[in-house]
Amino acid sequence: MALKIGDTAPVFALHDQDNTRVKSTDFLGKWLLIYFYPKDNTPGCTIQAKDFTCLQEQFASLGVQVLGISKDSVQSHQKFICKQELSLHLLSDPELEVIKAYDTWREKKLYGKSFLGVIRSTFLIDPAGKISQVWYNVKAKGHAERILKEVQMLLGE
Repeated sequence: MALKIGDTAPVFALHDQDNTRVKSTDFLGKWLLIYFYPKDNTPGCTIQAKDFTCLQEQFASLGVQVLGISKDSVQSHQKFICKQELSLHLLSDPELEVIKAYDTWREKKLYGKSFLGVIRSTFLIDPAGKISQVWYNVKAKGHAERILKEVQMLLGE
């Protein structure tokens, strides 16, 4: 079931690219932007990760921490960050627990074939742990810039 504005954000604990356990509760009292993406080192996911990296300081100036989540392994995230010169925290969810909790594991179609996969989605979570904004099934190109503009308007910047 799709999450909506006002819902309590699902709580999670996952490992990042450094194999450090990151808990969603660590961000209570702060704004958190979580983006879910299909796969490291693919064209769309690389564009999105690079865009969020470029805008990371602007998000930080608004008090917003950005996290990326995919089903890729910690090692895959390490390689992706190194190869693409990213400065993001990328969390590994190989068991799909968080991906499913945020309802981003859905049926997709490619070349007439149906399969399950991660749909590109982003969530803004307020300091109280509630969903403030939801963007499901977004396009990679320009997504980070659109999100930044919406967050700036929302937070009155």
